[in-house]
Amino acid sequence: MSFGLPPEALGLRGKVRDFVEAELRPLELEAEMNEGRIDPAQRKKHEAWAIANGITLMDVPEEFGGKSLPVLTQAAIVEQFGRVTNALGWCYGEAQAWMFEACTRDQIERYIMPLTRGRRHFCYAITEEHAGSDPSAIETTARNEGNRYLINGEKWHVTSYNLASTVIVQAKLESGAHCLFFCPANAPGLSVVRSPAYAHTYDHHHPILRFDGVAVSETDRIGAEGDGMGFTHSWFRRERLMIAARCCGAMERLIEDVTDFARSRVVSGEVIANYQLIQAMLADSVTDLHAARLVTYEAAAAHDRGDDVKSLHAKCSIAKLFASEAAGRVADRTVQIFGGRGYMRENVAERFYRELRVDRIWEGTSEIQRLIIARSLLKRGLEGTLK
Repeated sequence: MSFGLPPEALGLRGKVRDFVEAELRPLELEAEMNEGRIDPAQRKKHEAWAIANGITLMDVPEEFGGKSLPVLTQAAIVEQFGRVTNALGWCYGEAQAWMFEACTRDQIERYIMPLTRGRRHFCYAITEEHAGSDPSAIETTARNEGNRYLINGEKWHVTSYNLASTVIVQAKLESGAHCLFFCPANAPGLSVVRSPAYAHTYDHHHPILRFDGVAVSETDRIGAEGDGMGFTHSWFRRERLMIAARCCGAMERLIEDVTDFARSRVVSGEVIANYQLIQAMLADSVTDLHAARLVTYEAAAAHDRGDDVKSLHAKCSIAKLFASEAAGRVADRTVQIFGGRGYMRENVAERFYRELRVDRIWEGTSEIQRLIIARSLLKRGLEGTLK
């Protein structure tokens, strides 16, 4: 691609791609036919590779032994993990830079650094039945009782809870201020209401959790009282950018596979790659990928330049909006080109067709991204939004 990635980014991107192709991609069908599960030994092997190659440290500050890689390099790495289905690319814990600003030294030692070593696994309990894309509307409460908080409420779509040791939960104080807390996944009073089935086939489940007087120590509050929404916004920016990156990886994989198929599939004595309507779908898909990648990489590079945080917020929304919707279009065209084969679960197009749909929903729907972008335009103008 023509964005001009630095040599380090190109090298790391290539290393991750080789790992994805050699170790993860061959397990896609096994995972698909086993509700997303693979041999636990294989999963541990994948996590060990990510730890050994510094993937878990890529956003960790150097003072804590991290790589502190440019965000552009990180996006190029995460893009490659997007090339596989069944959440096989979710094979490592991600310690994010904002955590080192929000957490105390004690919390970093007890929670964040063990995450980078595979000794802890996180999940986020933010969304509720009536509070999705707008986390400010949450109703879960945290009552301060001196040296601890009692948390009560219900959380939906808690991704990866079944594999987590620690829950980061967002709750509202009596004052109305929001807080984030570290909470043990097996804490007394924390229970699974139910674990719904979803369109995708992941071993990372998304259950509904109930907090009934769950006691959390004051030492496990993240930041000061009232800082919760700010940290949630930092998390959203990161997640939205990396969703966009994974969507680019998925589009690249789909285009490669369907192009190979179109070159070999013969209909009426002619390979279908020679038919203009097939060529049009391929061309539109390449255009979608190229545009999405440029938008995503530019948003990542804006972080490295130190652009204003409000501008970064809008750019991450632009990247997620465009890349997630582009990926949906590419997946739809790919199914169409594969024809009946594209509707088979053993086909990458069918799996991505299901899996990519949620990228227009979680971490803020496409409609929410449009509101963020439009409000930035109205408040800061075009230059302030895109500079």
